Amino acid sequence: MVRVTNAVASHRRKKRLHKRAKGFVGDRKNHLRLTQDAVMKALAYNYTHRKQKKRNFRSLWIQRLSAAAKIHGISYSKFIHGLKIARCELDRKVLADMAIRDPNGFAAVVGMAKSALA
Repeated sequence: MVRVTNAVASHRRKKRLHKRAKGFVGDRKNHLRLTQDAVMKALAYNYTHRKQKKRNFRSLWIQRLSAAAKIHGISYSKFIHGLKIARCELDRKVLADMAIRDPNGFAAVVGMAKSALA
């Protein structure tokens, strides 16, 4: 009797696994058992890191805004509070980008926040 190995399905399964491990370093990309462990761990971290990415970017924007606001003689917290009082709808992402690319426009926004506080 012929030995049935289900070679097509197992090859496809291995191929799918190795495709997910593309770019991994060392034996983690071409040895089956190590590849399985690495891919499973990568998928688990992938979920967590998608959530952390949002936190990290918000933190970066806040740091940039704090530095830019201090150049104009106001603290970050007072700057944000002044924007809330002035009912400015710009979010931190746009403000941080403005601080880098358009310093004159950012200075105008800081002036608006300062006048709202006074």
